[in-house]
Amino acid sequence: MKPILEVKHLTHTYSAGTPFQRSAVEDMDFAVNEGEFLGIIGHTGSGKSTLIQHLNGLLKPTEGQILLRGKDIWEEPKKIREVRFKVGLVFQYPEYQLFEETVYKDIAYGPTNMGMTGDALDHAVREAARLVGLRDDQLEKSPFELSGGQKRRVALAGVLAMEPDVLVLDEPTAGLDPAGRENLMANIRDYHRNKGKTIVLVSHSMDEIAQNVDRILVLKSAHVLMQGTPEEVFARGEELITAGLDVPQVTRIAMALQRRGLPVDPAVYTVEALEQQLQQLRKGGTVC
Repeated sequence: MKPILEVKHLTHTYSAGTPFQRSAVEDMDFAVNEGEFLGIIGHTGSGKSTLIQHLNGLLKPTEGQILLRGKDIWEEPKKIREVRFKVGLVFQYPEYQLFEETVYKDIAYGPTNMGMTGDALDHAVREAARLVGLRDDQLEKSPFELSGGQKRRVALAGVLAMEPDVLVLDEPTAGLDPAGRENLMANIRDYHRNKGKTIVLVSHSMDEIAQNVDRILVLKSAHVLMQGTPEEVFARGEELITAGLDVPQVTRIAMALQRRGLPVDPAVYTVEALEQQLQQLRKGGTVC
């Protein structure tokens, strides 16, 4: 599979040369593949936010490179704005960045800055609104009349309307109720499936990561601790917990059952998979 983004020996040091010097990201190396749904997890202070701000050039590396389709994004600093159109970043609580009179104008802000006009702009706005579940009649409302979940969708639509090659989401469901979280993640899954775009999802919710991504990158203390498929990562559940991280609830249950002597695979991370294992055991089969 061909990488769309490559992070090579990335280091970012804050307050260099002062007593407060610290590296939030240190010598990171990994790739994000074309069309992949990558999850990034790590405890507070692990470097997640600093890392993703490098992916579209909001931060410049102290050392190392970010390659987009094989080209260093800082090779031509004057063109860094174009990188931000190709790698769209949706911050945590993006609804606080809404400012236009109507939902339509807020969604149109990004593509307008790209130079879109007329029918092309209108199509981009309405298609992005549809992708996140906003109705046409909501487009002429003030974004401040909407609920928290709807505002979140407006902010997401504003990035999708620019049709980025890579969509980076920083805790997109933070602060939403369970129904709102699942509704928004369903929109994101549909977008990934229908558009085939690359998505990078940062989340503190192990269950959210487990249920949505193809591969997981685990950060600890400014470094990459491990990476792999959800099954490969959650098979190292004890190591994750020791590192101060969590595992999906169903993985915790599987680990507890194994400690009690049941031959259950602790790498399980969905309810359906654990149910299948337990049914197999009831029939006298083996799992591990």
